[in-house]
Amino acid sequence: MEAKIKAFMDEVKTRNGHEPEFIQAVQEVAETVIPYIASNEIYNGKNILLRMVEPERLISFRVAWVDDKGEIHVNRGYRIQMNSAIGPYKGGLRFHPSVNASILKFLAFEQVFKNSLTTLPMGGGKGGSDFDPKGKSDDEVMRFCHAFMLELNRHIGPNTDVPAGDIGVGAREIGFLFGMYKKIRNEFTGVLTGKGLSWGGSKIRPEATGYGTVYFAQSMLKTKNNDVSGKTVVISGSGNVAQYAAEKVIQLGGKVVTMSDSSGFIYDKDGIDEDKLAFIMDLKNNKRGRISEYVDTYSAATFHKGEKPWGVKCDIAFPCATQNELGLEHAQQLMKNGCICVVEGANMPSTADAIHAFHKAKILFAPGKASNAGGVATSGLEMSQNSLRISWTREEVDERLKGIMSDIHDSCIEFGKEDDGYCNYVKGANIAGFVKVADAMLAQGII
Repeated sequence: MEAKIKAFMDEVKTRNGHEPEFIQAVQEVAETVIPYIASNEIYNGKNILLRMVEPERLISFRVAWVDDKGEIHVNRGYRIQMNSAIGPYKGGLRFHPSVNASILKFLAFEQVFKNSLTTLPMGGGKGGSDFDPKGKSDDEVMRFCHAFMLELNRHIGPNTDVPAGDIGVGAREIGFLFGMYKKIRNEFTGVLTGKGLSWGGSKIRPEATGYGTVYFAQSMLKTKNNDVSGKTVVISGSGNVAQYAAEKVIQLGGKVVTMSDSSGFIYDKDGIDEDKLAFIMDLKNNKRGRISEYVDTYSAATFHKGEKPWGVKCDIAFPCATQNELGLEHAQQLMKNGCICVVEGANMPSTADAIHAFHKAKILFAPGKASNAGGVATSGLEMSQNSLRISWTREEVDERLKGIMSDIHDSCIEFGKEDDGYCNYVKGANIAGFVKVADAMLAQGII
């Protein structure tokens, strides 16, 4: 079996040798899915996984825009349309200087499995640009978004590809993107998700990824007759996912003691309560400030410049920032300090070495493709509401979100439970996501 996995990965590396993030994502899937394929005749010999790792379409384009001083800038735009076997491409747009083809391909590949796990009819895609919205005026962001959509519009549509937000793309950017799409195409459709409530958005959508991550953690802890209440929780990040994961933890009786950004992390031994979280939300969402400013208002807290929060003693860890932020050394710190559960809120925030260490120690560990699927699940619910021209209540959407996250957890248990009773959620998520897409690909023939 090791030889089969190596042969597969050698072929992937030959084609994508300059794309480390993508290779890392494929390696994780290959290690669990290839043994499953070998033991199930229906998939064996069809090269389905090899077909899944090759994007159906990879679009790259120039984005020229003008800043407030009249200077012309040029950025690179992308859309990776990875797999449409079970529905139109669905996945976020990321605006960040680190964006490149490798990162977007890994995100699109993960998105295929994540969307499959939701059981909603959505294929996988991802896109974005190396444009950095930080430090830009609203007018500059608007001009960039309009220029970006001038090209992207010809590749997307409500039945073709439905982008959403991601890092650097929030309600402001979605509004500018949708406005230009509507003007160019002369139609009002659900072509983007994450829209404002007054023009087609869904309630709970901003909260969905963070809430869903915590709902998944609750399901995991329930298998051990435990829950979030009374637990000390470490969270990385301070963006959308981290904010609402913290909010839900607080609502469930947990104690959040850290949040972070690229400059470092804050540690509040007294816990971040609702008022303190509201301060962070205003700081990050409206003032676009740095997390270090928290200690100027709450002097009992400390700021740790350039560091990550994984050395802080906790019961539960939620990495909610970015890929590969939690390595082997961090995993060992968490386990040494008594952490019993690690739940990914970001996409692939844990390295392969860290994941293997968690599994070896039988720590509850949830991969992002399962635990942070709440965002795209609610995007799918937004698509449904747009198609039906209706709007569900906050309570209705939240109940549907809880149900979807519970179903994803059950699927992971079905395919990931091992002989000793331990659940390998990575294995469970990979196989459960693979099966639905693979069955659809087999049914549709070689296309």
